[in-house]
Amino acid sequence: FVLVVALISLSFGGAVGLMFLMLGCALPQYNQYWPLFVLFFYILSPIPYCIARRLVDDTDATSNACKELAIFLTTGIVVSAFGLPIVFARAELIYWGACALVLTGNTVIFTTILGFFLVFGSNDDFSWQQW
Repeated sequence: FVLVVALISLSFGGAVGLMFLMLGCALPQYNQYWPLFVLFFYILSPIPYCIARRLVDDTDATSNACKELAIFLTTGIVVSAFGLPIVFARAELIYWGACALVLTGNTVIFTTILGFFLVFGSNDDFSWQQW
């Protein structure tokens, strides 16, 4: 039952985050679709950590360079997703209100992605790695 509630909460968070992104693009006063480029960052952000989890054995307690590199790359992707709308707003491609909506959507989406890894990231019988 807990996993069902977690899955429903994560899908609600993803829907709310995408709603903020779409509002930043499609509201009549903004009407610019440049912020949709952050969708690439949403797709790219979990990839380094997923690859590192497949390559690294988690049984040792010491630090692992591969996993740390994956976290560094993921952090770079997330920071780039927050920086892109700000650069668009500074270049006057989008309005600052649209930038604020996109940044709010980024916060919700990346929190949802983090929540997914916290809920389904353990190595128990029911795990996302089986899919």
